Amino acid sequence: MKKIINLLFPALLLPVLLSGCQGKNQTLRTSVNDTQALDSDTVSLTVWGAQEDEALLAELIDGFQKKYQNEAKFNITYTPQSESDCTNALMGDLEQSADVFAFADDQLNTLVAAGALEPVEQPENIKASNLPEAVLAASVNDTLYALPLTADNGYFLYYNKQYFSETDITSFDQMLAVAASQNKKVSMEWSSGWYVYSFFGNTGLTVGLNDDGITNYCTWNDTKGPVKGYDVAKAMLGIADHPGFLSTDDAGFLEGVRNGTIIAGINGVWNARAVEEAWGSGYGASKLPSYTCAGQQIPMASFSGYKLIGVNAYSKEKEWANKLAEWIANEDNQKLRFQMRGQGPSNINAAASKEVQSSPAIAALIDQSEFSCLQRIGGNFWEPVTAFTTNILNKQTTEQNLQEQLDTMVEGIVAP
Repeated sequence: MKKIINLLFPALLLPVLLSGCQGKNQTLRTSVNDTQALDSDTVSLTVWGAQEDEALLAELIDGFQKKYQNEAKFNITYTPQSESDCTNALMGDLEQSADVFAFADDQLNTLVAAGALEPVEQPENIKASNLPEAVLAASVNDTLYALPLTADNGYFLYYNKQYFSETDITSFDQMLAVAASQNKKVSMEWSSGWYVYSFFGNTGLTVGLNDDGITNYCTWNDTKGPVKGYDVAKAMLGIADHPGFLSTDDAGFLEGVRNGTIIAGINGVWNARAVEEAWGSGYGASKLPSYTCAGQQIPMASFSGYKLIGVNAYSKEKEWANKLAEWIANEDNQKLRFQMRGQGPSNINAAASKEVQSSPAIAALIDQSEFSCLQRIGGNFWEPVTAFTTNILNKQTTEQNLQEQLDTMVEGIVAP
């Protein structure tokens, strides 16, 4: 069921809550007469965005309608759609999918190859007004295909200052020791290769996308070099067995933060407000610490990511869809996005604002950027990594079969 914001009559916006099975969406509908046929000259657009952005998008869409109210009548429908799974939803029926949609930058190549996106018209202003890394993330072969929206889709360290000193947070080993001494936990999600990359990223071991744009290369099982795949995996075995460590997902992280069992964790800016509310004056954020591997301290790496706004190449109202996408991604509305959702702007002026620069989470993400890289990974990366870490957490991996487990993981990652 869609969440609908019909902006023909914004002053009559009436939220209607529909009961039903858990997980079904609520519906917001505005209309004097829902059965009344739309005028032939009404501009109908569908917008996909994160469910958590509903209130924000409602405000942005209302502002767009007011700006252009003398040029057209609008019927704009908003449907919640996960940005991380946007491509799969689009490919289900591209011609009937959203006109405007938010998505994570790692899906760009697939969307371009599928013909879902066309080059952005007059890209010069977009390139000039956004951070170079964000423009790169929205481009394929130097051609801009989407509009940068945020520059914060990465991760860093949250920590409670009541437990950790500024020295403690530089070492993952020390943080685990502090947490264990307090019968608390430091958390990280090992069910996702997005986070597991942290251990391999600064070791000289590599993973990435081949030139075909589909398959991967990976040396995480390498048996040569100063840091071997075995060394990284052995360090992970030790972390998994530590009483101060907990692998949990996003929901588990927030639950632990709120009930006091988790006093530090690796996560992203989307939870900054919730963590600050829970920890109050103890709220702290920092770049990722180092961890002990092969007898040395290795800075933990991260994938950097960007949220983008795309316009469906099959949109029947492409001119207005482009205008709406530009409106959602403009400087003022990126500032509003930060104010309402705490998301870091990709717009240069918005990112340089005093309010954004004073955010501990954004500052931590900026500090971590030295040790991060764009996520460009083929689809076969995720499941083998999850299987590998699941075996570690379930104690099915030992030092004796560690190399075998690494080889199996890499074989799956590089599979055609």
